[in-house]
Amino acid sequence: MTQAAIELVRAYYDAFNRQDMPAFLALLTDDVVHDINQGARETGKDVFAAFMARMNAHYREQLVDMVIMASADGQRAAAEFVVLGEYLSTDDGLPEACGQTYRLPAGAFFELCDGKVARVSNYYNLNDWIAQVNP
Repeated sequence: MTQAAIELVRAYYDAFNRQDMPAFLALLTDDVVHDINQGARETGKDVFAAFMARMNAHYREQLVDMVIMASADGQRAAAEFVVLGEYLSTDDGLPEACGQTYRLPAGAFFELCDGKVARVSNYYNLNDWIAQVNP
């Protein structure tokens, strides 16, 4: 069960890195819970898809140095990675975008159910990101 959970999370991030949103979204339950870093909790695949569309409009990111861990029962997992990104267009309430690049340590916690992601909670240091992109 541990290996299946690790493979699911790896498939999730592989789809993210390929920018394959149909494959990425197919790995989510319909009622997926998304805890946004320093933000609200959102529920539902459609809401998550809208979030990703907004993110992809403002940021180009690749996740590297991935380490994935999972519980013995395969119901929980965690990932630690580095975000290599480019700030493409200004996101509301954040510094002005002008193509700045950033390198940001990050992590996520997962709840898994029936071979899909039922919850993902993302964490990174927003102040570090702001310091890197603030011209």
